[in-house]
Amino acid sequence: MTSRDAAAGGSGLLERAVTYCLGAVAPVTPELLSRATPCEGWDLGALLTHLHDSLSALAEAAEGGRIAGGPVPGPPRGDPVRAVRAAARRVLGAWAPAAREAVAVGGLPLPAALLSATGAVEVAVHGWDVARACGRDHPIPEPFAEELLELVSLVLDDADRPGRFGPPLTVRCGADAGERLLAFLGRRVRCGQKYEEDVA
Repeated sequence: MTSRDAAAGGSGLLERAVTYCLGAVAPVTPELLSRATPCEGWDLGALLTHLHDSLSALAEAAEGGRIAGGPVPGPPRGDPVRAVRAAARRVLGAWAPAAREAVAVGGLPLPAALLSATGAVEVAVHGWDVARACGRDHPIPEPFAEELLELVSLVLDDADRPGRFGPPLTVRCGADAGERLLAFLGRRVRCGQKYEEDVA
């Protein structure tokens, strides 16, 4: 499969990623915002702000055909979960099946399907990060994880990792697609424990 093939259903992948992510943020309460996350240096509040920014940029791309590349206003103070939900609804409404063919990112054209597909990887994995910070097991559904794993191995190289994902980790024998996807993106999968306990 080529990157073009993998990205062909980009808007569908993004819709599934957003739906999965919304399930992950649902239990977040203000008391949890200072929790550590799998994203080095970010607590849960910072991760939600980043997630809001990413969703807002994806919506901007679908609505206006471009991502300006400047800073995106963060979510309103006091309720980052509500802001993430609003940005997620905006994404779901903007990336229709008849979405535009290309968007401008930093002034350069990029196939819209590829942008939405790579956005799906980020949104889904950060949804998992949110759940882990809350001490919840929220596996990425197996068929969906298989599609994301095939895609991410085509569109992510070592030059893209710094500042975005950690180095790939080894996985246990017989690991499912969700575990392999998360390990490829530098996440440790240990079920049944809060992430704070993992890094203590």
